[in-house]
Amino acid sequence: MKYRRFGRTELQMPLFSCGGMRYQYKWQDVPEEQIPADNQQNLEATIKRALEVGINHIETARGYGTSELQLGKILSKLERDRLIVQTKVLPKADSKEFLRNFEQSLANLQLDYVDLLGIHGINNQETFNQSMRPGGCLEVAQSLQARGKVRFIGFSTHGATEIILQAIATNQFDYINLHWYYINQINWEAILAANRHDMGVFIISPSDKGGMLYKPPQKLVDLCAPLSPMVFNDLFCLSHEQVHTLSIGAAKPQDFDEHLKTLELLDRAEEILPPILHRLEQQKVALLGKDWVNSGHIGLPKFNETPGEVNIPVILALRDLAISYDMIEYAKMRYNLLGSGGDWFPGAKADKLDKVDLSQCLAASPHSDRIPSLLIEADQLLGGEEVKRLSQN
Repeated sequence: MKYRRFGRTELQMPLFSCGGMRYQYKWQDVPEEQIPADNQQNLEATIKRALEVGINHIETARGYGTSELQLGKILSKLERDRLIVQTKVLPKADSKEFLRNFEQSLANLQLDYVDLLGIHGINNQETFNQSMRPGGCLEVAQSLQARGKVRFIGFSTHGATEIILQAIATNQFDYINLHWYYINQINWEAILAANRHDMGVFIISPSDKGGMLYKPPQKLVDLCAPLSPMVFNDLFCLSHEQVHTLSIGAAKPQDFDEHLKTLELLDRAEEILPPILHRLEQQKVALLGKDWVNSGHIGLPKFNETPGEVNIPVILALRDLAISYDMIEYAKMRYNLLGSGGDWFPGAKADKLDKVDLSQCLAASPHSDRIPSLLIEADQLLGGEEVKRLSQN
């Protein structure tokens, strides 16, 4: 394993972290006696494998159902000083509820303290205010830090870049969990801002939200050769030294194996990546047109500035991925989450365009005349049954 300094925490963070949202038994809390023995054995084997390969950062959340409870059964038996344990707690209007939830997390984990506590989901102005107001969740986290229950405080986010930048600019956080990977590089400005504030940078779900790369379409496999799409994406992310660690949401011990192939390639990233990046870009141009690739993103409105809250930037990006790389299954999964994802994946689908007038909100786009038909095309290609977030299942 290789390690990077995790910002001002001074922690030596492994390049891969063990995310805790795929190996647990349930997304809801259940009594310990209801957890099957084979599920617990698999979780413990996964943690042991992580430690064997040098992944000592274990990341979970109060919102991950039985994950904390199950982790507590093994973490309490391990050498505490070897571990970097992170949990996350949702911001609440009532900061006392935030405190109670953290105390439950600590009890579940059977630990005296966590190394990293993240405010889980500063996704919009409301959750920002709940976190930052006097007496809010951040102050509670800071009081826990003063009592030795928390070493460092960060936040996770699925929000718009401007909200992320607003939270970073407070200079109150030691680290950040956010989305950024090859198919979605929108948050690069936030990563640079986090670096300026010497914050640790943790990338959320690069293999799942980064394209369902554990089951990639054949076209993407061919374009990324000789690397697998998963290793390509890992190498792309880690070739940027501003990124400190990538989350591996392992469901079983073997899930680390493909990712680990990235480590021996890091020193050759400048040689390996350019031909693959060129092929991926040329594929987009060939199928979407150079003009669209270069300027399709310009002047697109935010979902909350669009009639019907149609999330135009996201829908067009998903269409482009489906057409360019045959990433239809991924694009369908994400598209049909619109309308049910709340502030974690906001906005609406394009299935009711006959009821809205987009002309005014598209006035700044050089493709304003084309976009309504492209949105209809996207809905026809990707539309289907509503998808729920994992935590809602």
